[in-house]
Amino acid sequence: MWTYVILAWRNLWRNKRRTLIAASSVFFAVVLALLMRSMQTGYYDYMIDSSVRTYTGHIQIQGKDYWEKRSFEESMTLDDEMITKVNQIDGVEMSVKRLETFSLISYGMVTRVVQVVGINPEEEDKLTSLKSRIVKGEYLSNDSPGIILAEGLADLLNADIGDSILIYGQGLYGITAAELIPVQAIVRFSLPAQNKAYAYLSLSYAQWVYSATDRITSLSIMLDNRKKINSIQSEIKTLFETTNENSGDVYDIMTWEELSPELVQYIQVDNAQGIIMLGILYIVIAFGIFGTIMMMTAERVKEFGILISVGMKKWKLYLVTTLETIFISFIGVVAGALVSLPLVIYFVNHPIPLTGEMADTMLAWGFEPILPFALYPGMFFAQIWTVLAIAMVSGLYPINFIRKIKPVEAMRG
Repeated sequence: MWTYVILAWRNLWRNKRRTLIAASSVFFAVVLALLMRSMQTGYYDYMIDSSVRTYTGHIQIQGKDYWEKRSFEESMTLDDEMITKVNQIDGVEMSVKRLETFSLISYGMVTRVVQVVGINPEEEDKLTSLKSRIVKGEYLSNDSPGIILAEGLADLLNADIGDSILIYGQGLYGITAAELIPVQAIVRFSLPAQNKAYAYLSLSYAQWVYSATDRITSLSIMLDNRKKINSIQSEIKTLFETTNENSGDVYDIMTWEELSPELVQYIQVDNAQGIIMLGILYIVIAFGIFGTIMMMTAERVKEFGILISVGMKKWKLYLVTTLETIFISFIGVVAGALVSLPLVIYFVNHPIPLTGEMADTMLAWGFEPILPFALYPGMFFAQIWTVLAIAMVSGLYPINFIRKIKPVEAMRG
């Protein structure tokens, strides 16, 4: 067997140009497939991560029916002991309490409807990096009686640090919530819609303004691995049922997929389109590899005829040509993976900025217009094995050709 391996390897380098052309077809196939899949996967991961870190978390605990009605009457109370138990579940990275509502905000003659979010400043900063977005003023503390405005909203109101704005809305049980609050900081978001419609209060102060003492509208939970989401959701439900048999009538425990169904549908449709495009790419790759192997086989007709005429068994020729195909495929795959790895790493760290219609689409979905890439070991193995399989199937052509060859005709060319 070792003799045939050496013979196949030497055969490759008897015609270096032919070998390099064949290996190049596999090389470019691997590079294209890996970059395309890395781009698709990175795009989906970015959208999901942006959604969960900006708003939903991987899992949210809410008061029963709050998601449908968005009313303070469906808000909830969660004691610190229960939150601690949730945080101690294996796979839970952190949890963030929020009190969210819509209110009128006025300054001077300008009034806007905005989303007011009561936050625990330290927890929120760990999740959304809100503190790093400040362009003016000072970040909130746990008992700050001030408000943070998004920069676009501050511009619309023509308000600045130290100005007192009026919040007017509805608190718990229909109680009127009205308060003059000084602007403590201004933050900048990259998304226009978010930059014009968000305001933040410290959680304790928001609970006082809206007469919702000790109440929250959601507990957003971040996980260390998105793949654990279903098991951890079940574990949280079990924890609540153990504490309160009627917890199903008091709380909703929802995943980000349930909270963002439009995003899930968009990713599914786009992924299906991506798989179709990847399939078309594989077809083009298959024709390229097959055409190269056909060329290699056609160039060696006379060689095959001479070898058979001097007594070489056809099965041995099958073995040698198969080994040649394996070597060529392996060279192309390894070279493609080695070249793709630094390219993917570069694009993971330097996402491509988008412009035009694609940028508008991303902004409409509430995401920054960039095209990120992802790097997973499984992604490399999947694409490499697919291209390698295509090359091996194409390698059946020389075997079929040799099976039908007639030595006398072959030696005549």
